[in-house]
Amino acid sequence: MEITRVGFGAWALGGGGWVAGWGPQDDEESVAAIRHAVEAGVNWIDTAAIYGLGHSEEVVAQAIAGFPEVDRPYVFTKCGVRPDPRDPMLPNLWIGEPAELRREVEESLRRLRVERIDLYQMHWPPRDGTPVEAYWGTLLELVEEGKVAAVGLSNHGVDLLEQAEAIGHVATLQPPFSLVRRQAAADVLPWCAAHGTGVVVYSPMQSGLLTGRFDAGGVAALAEDDWRRRNPEFLPPRLEANLALADALRPVAERHAVTVAAVAVAWVLAFPAVTGAIVGARRPAQVDGWISAGTLQLAPEDLEEIAAAIDRTGAGEGPVLPG
Repeated sequence: MEITRVGFGAWALGGGGWVAGWGPQDDEESVAAIRHAVEAGVNWIDTAAIYGLGHSEEVVAQAIAGFPEVDRPYVFTKCGVRPDPRDPMLPNLWIGEPAELRREVEESLRRLRVERIDLYQMHWPPRDGTPVEAYWGTLLELVEEGKVAAVGLSNHGVDLLEQAEAIGHVATLQPPFSLVRRQAAADVLPWCAAHGTGVVVYSPMQSGLLTGRFDAGGVAALAEDDWRRRNPEFLPPRLEANLALADALRPVAERHAVTVAAVAVAWVLAFPAVTGAIVGARRPAQVDGWISAGTLQLAPEDLEEIAAAIDRTGAGEGPVLPG
């Protein structure tokens, strides 16, 4: 697959009512945002079965239904995470049992209304005792059976990547990566570069913190069931450092006549191992805020200025320069 440098992230479109939800979401706006991104040139959408307990996949299906086959974007989704049956606001269950994964792929195919999923990824390393050989072997079988075109892993470290690669090639990895969460640059990005594994990173704007529009009062304005209310990056003392870093991106954004959000996304794309970045939006106007990141080339002096800002603010952890 040849994918654009930025892809549309549909996590938030699942709405609220579950432990990692973003609060209420208007489905009509969600569909409009996806269609706007595709019409602007984005050719892939990332979702997952757990987002909104399946609702995100349904919204994606609705959005892409009107496109001719030749213009339909690639659809990436993920498996292996289920809600706690006692209460969806309790921590999710991470499951790798082959029969469960096979059930999930059929459910995703039905919700997405497609005959084949373009990229199917194991969302998290399972916590039910299922070994890598069992769950990764199952995903590879789904490729052979034609249910999915390609398979990858998400949120897996180097040790698990090595084990999976010994069974069958890991086509893609989806790690968290942003100016705040930079740890991937120290381990999994070099591994992927060495093994010919594509990398699609998620949360490059740190779930809204690096858009340039979030402020200290923003947490209070979040919906009561928005997961960010409980996330350490949105709470003192990290919140202040993260917002200071976002503010430090403004001079770079002004030089390039783009938004702070576009600079944040372009920074992760400056790392050679990164194939593409998943960027979320809940309204069409939000797409316009980051779409230019796909073509924005940060100059060496931009990257040095950003590295200095990271050191000065003390935000996040991990390498500060692409290399």
